[in-house]
Amino acid sequence: MNKSALHQEVIQRLEDTLQQAQQAALMAYETATAKENIAENKYDTLGLEASYLATGHARRAAAIRQTLVDWKRLLLRDFDPLLGIQLGALIELSDDDGRRQCLFLGPDGAAMKLQLDGQTVQVLGPQAPLGQMLRGKNVGDELTLRVASGVQLLAILSVD
Repeated sequence: MNKSALHQEVIQRLEDTLQQAQQAALMAYETATAKENIAENKYDTLGLEASYLATGHARRAAAIRQTLVDWKRLLLRDFDPLLGIQLGALIELSDDDGRRQCLFLGPDGAAMKLQLDGQTVQVLGPQAPLGQMLRGKNVGDELTLRVASGVQLLAILSVD
């Protein structure tokens, strides 16, 4: 699997999400400032509500913009066993039942699932519980992950 292609897919998704958030903020701002939405009495709150919505969308767009900057700055490196798993690592795990999953560890703020080469890849950040556990680990290491249904044992099969 190509890490560079995964990296570009995450960036493309973030750019699309940013564009949608910016459009939503603009629409809410236009609604908040439209002449027909000027309050005529204390119960007429459409303009006020739209301004709160515009602020929320603008904050969301700013957060996505920062995440996008972080992902664009991410340097993909070859795996170094001396450092263990770091940002930019593509990791294959197996659980106790032999089910495999593929993870791409990157900067925070871009949790998503991608399809590449017919395989599902979960993108996660270093602050996610599993992301925290993976940092510094190597091929062959095992992790114990507490989930709602109990404890799950995961083995690191490969890292790229």
